[in-house]
Amino acid sequence: MKQVGVYEAKTQLPRLLDAVERGETIVITRHGRPIARLTPMRPRRRSVEETIEAIEQFPRIRLDGITIRELIEEGRL
Repeated sequence: MKQVGVYEAKTQLPRLLDAVERGETIVITRHGRPIARLTPMRPRRRSVEETIEAIEQFPRIRLDGITIRELIEEGRL
């Protein structure tokens, strides 16, 4: 885990954020004492209920006997 002082964090924030985006954790110190930690964000995971709801929102496509090939040839797909 990398440690940087407040001044370096202030002047090098874009570089530090690039490192965090790559998965590094950085501790910011003031006078040698840790005061903050930059860590990568973890994507929020959907609950099972949210996932089911998202799947149910997908449009339902009915072909009614038309083949995918016919749709492609018509330029509809």
